[in-house]
Order: sequence, then C-alpha cells, then structure tokens
Amino acid sequence: MLERIKLKIAGLISLLWREVAKFGVVGGIAFIIDSGIYVWLLHGPMSDSQVKAKIIAGIVATMFSWVANRYWTFRHRRQANVLRELVMFIIMNAIGLGIAAACVWVTKYWLGLTDPTSVFIAGSVVGLVLGTIFRFFAYRFWVFGKEMDQEEKFAHDHEILDKNRADTGTGTMESTAQADTGTLPTVVR
Repeated sequence: MLERIKLKIAGLISLLWREVAKFGVVGGIAFIIDSGIYVWLLHGPMSDSQVKAKIIAGIVATMFSWVANRYWTFRHRRQANVLRELVMFIIMNAIGLGIAAACVWVTKYWLGLTDPTSVFIAGSVVGLVLGTIFRFFAYRFWVFGKEMDQEEKFAHDHEILDKNRADTGTGTMESTAQADTGTLPTVVR
C-alpha cells in the first residue's frame, strides 16, 4: 500500500511540476506588481481606503497574470475561444481577489488592526497565499481546460497514475480506457 501511495505521489508530481514552476514564476512577478502598487497606494493616494487599494492592485496584477499564464504557463492548454477563457479567468481571479480583500477586511474591521503593515500582511501575504492556491487549481481545471497530452513532453505523465491502477487491479474499465488513450476525461461544460 505504501508503494502504491509513493507511485501516485510521483505521478502527481510528474503531472504538475512543470506547470507549478511556471505558475510560481508568474505568481512571483504578479506578487511584485500587486505589492508594489498596493504599498504605493497605501502610502499615497489611497491611504484611507485599504480595501479599495488592494482591489486596484489586484486588478493590475491579474491582467499581467492572464497574459503570462495564457502565453507561457498554460500555453499548451489555452482555449481557442479567447473571450470565454478571459471571462473564466476574470471570474476565478475575482474570487481570488475577493479572498485577499476579505483578509484585509477581517484584519481592519474584525481585528481592529489598521496600520499599513498589518493590512499589507493580511492582503499581500495571507490573502495572496490562499488566493494563489485557489487560482492554480481554477486555472488548470477550468480556465485553461484543454488536455495536456497534445504536447509531446506531457504525453506520458498520466501513464504513471494509470499504470498503478492497472498493476494493482484497482482500476475500473473507464480508467483502463483512459490509460490506453493517454488522455484525461473531458469536462462537459
């Protein structure tokens, strides 16, 4: 059983590591953009409106993130319908931005911490971490929804997961069929 778990973890790492690394680079740059604008707004034109400042900084970083994720991180998964992809991206980012803004709101109004350092940590550290976890899975499975197996270097990633099911006899007929084709099931939208 422990060996089966190790194989499954190795398969998941193989499946996700390239995207997670690229997503991390894009996220790091977006973090710099978001934090830089947020700090500038907190110490300048929006010093009395921390939640609005977080939303504005988030919008600018989101637009950068969409372009970078579309043309680099998930380029092998991007949709032909750019408008649909952008709308999905904006919806998922609105939820992620809502998570970060909610962290600022809780810090300011529930905890009563109104100094710039506290609201910065709430929005750009705690909120960003929670929002980033949500965004990665939302982008991967809903926004950039094309199958990965179309690109040659991704073609064998699923074999590790499906081989484990076939070797242990725990796979269903459906998972065996997926192992034969090397594709993921498509989501009906």
